[in-house]
Amino acid sequence: MPQLKGTGPESDTDAVLAARLAVSATATGGEAMSDVEFFDWLDERRRRHSQEVRHTTFAELSGWHFAADTGDLEHRSGRFFAVRGIRVRTDFGPVPEWSQPIIRQPEIGILGVAVREINGVLHCLMQAKTEPGNVNGVQLSPTVQATKSNYTRVHGGSPVPYLDCFREPRARGHRVLADVLQSEQGSWFFCKRNRNMIVEVGPEVEAGEDFCWLTLRQVNALLHYENLVNMDARTVLSCLPDWHHGTVPARALHSDVAVRSWITTQQSERDVSAELLPLREIEGRGWYRTEDRISHERGLFFSIVPVHVVSNRREVASWSQPLLEPHGTGVAAMLVRRIDGVPHCLVHARVEPGYLDVVELGPTVQCTPENYAHLPPAGRPRFLDLVEAARPHRILFDTVLSEEGGRFRHAQNRYLIVEVDDDVPVEVPEDYQWLTLHQLGELLKYSHYLNVQARTLVAALRTVTGTTGGLLATGVTPPRRGDGRADHR
Repeated sequence: MPQLKGTGPESDTDAVLAARLAVSATATGGEAMSDVEFFDWLDERRRRHSQEVRHTTFAELSGWHFAADTGDLEHRSGRFFAVRGIRVRTDFGPVPEWSQPIIRQPEIGILGVAVREINGVLHCLMQAKTEPGNVNGVQLSPTVQATKSNYTRVHGGSPVPYLDCFREPRARGHRVLADVLQSEQGSWFFCKRNRNMIVEVGPEVEAGEDFCWLTLRQVNALLHYENLVNMDARTVLSCLPDWHHGTVPARALHSDVAVRSWITTQQSERDVSAELLPLREIEGRGWYRTEDRISHERGLFFSIVPVHVVSNRREVASWSQPLLEPHGTGVAAMLVRRIDGVPHCLVHARVEPGYLDVVELGPTVQCTPENYAHLPPAGRPRFLDLVEAARPHRILFDTVLSEEGGRFRHAQNRYLIVEVDDDVPVEVPEDYQWLTLHQLGELLKYSHYLNVQARTLVAALRTVTGTTGGLLATGVTPPRRGDGRADHR
């Protein structure tokens, strides 16, 4: 893209940066790698990445133990993470009180995507990465995806490539485009945060063997493929500056001040108590432990399972760890409609026990339907029936995507964007609100407003046509749901 006179990456206005991103999002080809070349590269990465994940027993977990005083499942170094218990009392949802295991990982990791211009078009440096919990081994991840324990090399393994681009960006002459702490799953993590970063680098940064440069158009198209773009890449992509509206946002139903006041009201008025407990104290409160799992007595929700991993493409060649294994595929759906001609998204102010700020904005529907089978019909999530009954032509996005494979085993959600008209009125229950995509993007400049499932859907909303007014990525035809990668050429 020709640069405007007197401007450059270090002096971009918001409008110029939005224009550069828009060029990348609509580029017909890949300047560094064509679409066909990408899938050939991905096939080669999958052949070269060898990973064996074996379900084992807690007694065989090397380096892990149940603490004698608490029963917590923890690493001998005191680092990485621990599995503890939590007791929750709340006025949100159909169940006012429960206990469960939860992952406690207080350290802050780095999720970072490096971008640079190639032949005048911005490209993202993406990584082919294996995780022990992935359903299919290799997925497309950010340039850097590392916990603090990993990048400080507590495990004694090899260093994390490109880490200095994100730990010392300005000292190296790089430009920070986004840098914000964001939460992860509040039902499974206690106060877990990662630093989401996008950094523009220069031509001296080249793609290593397991890395490739892709345009935004290519990455956006790949979001439509099942279990291809991983959760960490999706959350970072959602933090990109909005390139659809530039400096002229669409007229919204509610002002930005009103939206922030509504969020503050939800955070202030919800009654939530989340108390960490020794893991042994939740046994007999609906949970039980065997030699190879911690599970709920009804077989619902999730289990904690021990695994042993052997990999030829990680910082260490083999290790053991526990993983959280959900029971059932979740549903994360965003309803969208036009209000006075302007596309809006229906978000839900959700309470989850692991959130730092009590409430974060989630999709319209976020649940695992099987977990509600034992409840009366009134206990089913609001709007779930509408999503399940949606006609195919009203579904703008429908893809099964994996959650974080470093802590969760085979965790998948079916992500949907469903277009509605007056099926859902403008006046909605007090814990729901209609927001524009631009307003969601503005909230993503700050921490703890949108949850990780909503951030995936923001990334998806920027790829679709119709109500969202987005830009459908061209050149790679998104597959039908269930096609997987069979028809990727």
